[in-house]
Amino acid sequence: MTNRIPDPARFPARFTWGVATSSYQIEGAPREDGKGPSIWDTFCRTPGKVRGGDTGDVACDHYHRLDSDLDMIRDLGVNAYRFSISWPRILPHGRGAVNQAGLDFYQRLVDGLLTRGITPWATLYHWDLPQTLEDEGGWTVRGTAEAFGTYSAVVAAALGDRVKHFITLNEPWCSAYLGYGIGIHAPGRHDLRASFAATHHLLVGHGRAMQAIRGQAPGAQAGITLNLHHTYPATDTPADRAAAYRMDGFQNRWYLDPVYGRGYPQDMVDLLGDLSPQAQGLVLPGDTELMGQPTDFLGVNMYSRAVGQDAPGEGFLHARQIRPEGSAYTGFDWEVAPDSLTDLLVRLQEDYAPDAIYITENGSTYPDVADEDGNVNDLERTQYLTEHLAATQEALARGAKVAGYFAWSLMDNFEWAEGYDKRFGIVHVDFGTQVRTPKLSGRTYRDFLARAGQAVGA
Repeated sequence: MTNRIPDPARFPARFTWGVATSSYQIEGAPREDGKGPSIWDTFCRTPGKVRGGDTGDVACDHYHRLDSDLDMIRDLGVNAYRFSISWPRILPHGRGAVNQAGLDFYQRLVDGLLTRGITPWATLYHWDLPQTLEDEGGWTVRGTAEAFGTYSAVVAAALGDRVKHFITLNEPWCSAYLGYGIGIHAPGRHDLRASFAATHHLLVGHGRAMQAIRGQAPGAQAGITLNLHHTYPATDTPADRAAAYRMDGFQNRWYLDPVYGRGYPQDMVDLLGDLSPQAQGLVLPGDTELMGQPTDFLGVNMYSRAVGQDAPGEGFLHARQIRPEGSAYTGFDWEVAPDSLTDLLVRLQEDYAPDAIYITENGSTYPDVADEDGNVNDLERTQYLTEHLAATQEALARGAKVAGYFAWSLMDNFEWAEGYDKRFGIVHVDFGTQVRTPKLSGRTYRDFLARAGQAVGA
């Protein structure tokens, strides 16, 4: 077990410390200034899809509160901010004429960050696919991947003189499986075959985006963000070890291997059979090289671990994830397992040798209660934060090339299918008044960063 108290002095001097958000979760203004509809605009209006019938129509009203929100980010003491760009704000129908008003919003965002001494990190796709493209088949068809490459070139050309860090995709596993496979995220399809078609076209789109960034912003660093869970067997038996390996194949290796130029792991191709992109005839000559475009870094979103148990006949993996007894759990019922972050980061370094690893999301949700002054003393989230900072520190000591950490999330926001029921923010948002108040976790992070600055002589 790692030391649970992080020491600022044990992090590199040039470490990236940030907070993260995404466009649909905070911006609001879904129909302003020429923006087109996204699949989440449609999904939120489908009865029964989002808790409480909530939508992202207002969210945190960030579109109208940009300057004050940038001041809030500055006051936390971070040196980087990860945000995502809304594809339908830039290209309302996914392709065609550029909506300059939408692009201008991100120009103001980037310039505002730089004025405040904060490095912008732009994610090109965080799930808000233009509805027009979904109507044409969405990520199940190759045309969406090609359109994504064109969109990426537009953004890189407009912002690449100031944005020096681009992330192509956020969590393609969620887009493909939750959106197309089991339908709990937009666009809400229930089709495993479509899910694995979406996987392939998302990764092809990543390759096209990497090429676009290299062409339009050659001085920028670029990579992809994957949601990864270190996977452990429920027992030390051959059956459970094999089950954990299959789960790792689906959650982790299915994306890591193609991104690092290895193509899809053959054991998973064999397991999937007719569901695989190969069996569907989707993998074209040159796709392995396209998906494996060299990256400058790997973004890692980590929240918990997976514990796998053999379960013959259960799903296509013949495995189930169990809920270990005696562990602490977040409001999402995710196990708190900071040591697994250390194990994951070390494993990634040993198996894939990325030039740099950035933890692009890490955080927790709990049923926050604000006092009469609006303050939230979120002790559990604060402990989660400090324990995972300590786990990151341990991974560095064990040789992982971790170069940055982004807390998820900057502020409470629209939490996808959970609506406004789940809060991840280190800043509390009163959605009735839109008042922002740093929580104990936010103040703790701010104080840690202040000490980190002193430790490295900044």
